[in-house]
Amino acid sequence: MRKTFLLLFFIIILLTGVYVIFFYLQLPSRTKNISQMVKDTINATQNSNDVPRLSIVAQNLDVPWAIAFFPDGILVTERKGQIKHISSQGVLDSGPILTIDNVKQVGEGGLHGIALHPDFSNNHFIYVYHTYSSQGNNTLNRVVRYTLQEVSLTNSTIIVDKIPGAPNHDGGRIKFGPDGYLYITTGDAQEPSLAQNKNSLAGKILRVKDDGSAVNDNPFINGGGNPLVYSFGHRNPQGICWDSNGELWETEHGPSGTDSGNDELNKIEKGTNYGWPTIQGNQTRPGMVTPIINSGTADTWAPAGAACVKSSVFFGGLRGNALYEAVIDGSNATLKTHLKGELGRIREVIQGPDGMLYITTSNRDGRGVPSSGDDKILRVNPEKL
Repeated sequence: MRKTFLLLFFIIILLTGVYVIFFYLQLPSRTKNISQMVKDTINATQNSNDVPRLSIVAQNLDVPWAIAFFPDGILVTERKGQIKHISSQGVLDSGPILTIDNVKQVGEGGLHGIALHPDFSNNHFIYVYHTYSSQGNNTLNRVVRYTLQEVSLTNSTIIVDKIPGAPNHDGGRIKFGPDGYLYITTGDAQEPSLAQNKNSLAGKILRVKDDGSAVNDNPFINGGGNPLVYSFGHRNPQGICWDSNGELWETEHGPSGTDSGNDELNKIEKGTNYGWPTIQGNQTRPGMVTPIINSGTADTWAPAGAACVKSSVFFGGLRGNALYEAVIDGSNATLKTHLKGELGRIREVIQGPDGMLYITTSNRDGRGVPSSGDDKILRVNPEKL
C-alpha cells in the first residue's frame, strides 16, 4: 500500500513538472494571445469619452478625395491618380499601392471615389471612379474594379464607362448600399441640360450590380431612359449615405460664380427628378423635388462627402470650411456647423468601424490655403463636437 502511494505521488510530481515545462515553452505565444484579447476587449468597449475630439490619422497627402476601410487599415485616393495605404497601426506607406496612369487631373477631375465590395473578405474587389481622356481629348469618367492582393491592386476591369466629364462637375462618389448594389454619383459635366436628359449618365445617381449591369427594378429598365439611372436632375452630387431606416441621403453643389449658393441636402427616391437646372433653392415645380434644406444664396457650403450617424447627416464643406451636421426630423432638418475655419476645406466624411467620423482636408486642391502637414486625414469624435 505504501509503495503504491509513493508511486502515485511520484507520477503526480512528474506530470506536474511536464505541465510546467510545457507552459513556459508556450508562454510567449500565450502572453501574446492574452494581450491581443485584452486589446480587442478595450477596442470593443471603448467609451467615446476616451476618444479625443480631433486627432490626426495621416498627413502630407495630395488632395485626398475618398477613403475606405478594410481589414488591414485604410485606403485613400489622391486626385492626381494614386491610391495610398495606411496600415492598421496608423503608418502611411511611403509610396502608392497603385498609380492609375490614364487618370486625367484637370480642374475638379481626377481620381475620386473608392468602395469595397460587400463580400470583400472573399472576392477582394475594390472599385474606384476616375476621370480620363478619350478620342479627341474628350473628357469622360468611368468606374473600374480591381482585385486587392496583399497590398497591391491587380486585374483592372471597367464596369461603367463613358460617363460624361468636364474640368468641373464630375460627381465621383461611389458606395455600396444596404441592398448590395453600387451607387454612383455623376455631375452634369458643365452641360446643365444633361441632368434632365434621362438617357444621359450625366447629372444622375446610378445604381448597378457589382459587374456594372443594370439592377432589375431600376426605374428606366424597361425604357424611357438609361437603365443604369436611379435618380436625375442633379448638378454635382458628391456625398451619399444611408440612415438607419435605409433611406438614401445626398449632398449636391449648387450654382457657382455670381449666383453662388443653393447647395442642397436631398432625400433620394428611386426615379425622382431633383430639378436641376429648372429649379433650385426653395423653388418648386410639379414633378420635381425641392431639397430638404439648402444653403440659400447668402451662404455656400460646397458640400462633399456625407456620413449618416444616428439621426444626423454629417457632410464636408469645401468652400464652407466646415463640417456640417443636418439633424433629421422626419421631412425636416436643422443645420449645425462644426470646426468652422479650423481645418480649411473638408472633403471626405465617412464613419469608421469604430463609430468615429473620418474626414479629409482638401487645402492643396488649388482653392485652399495649405497649412503644415496638409492634406490630412483626421478622426473626429462626433460626441464632442
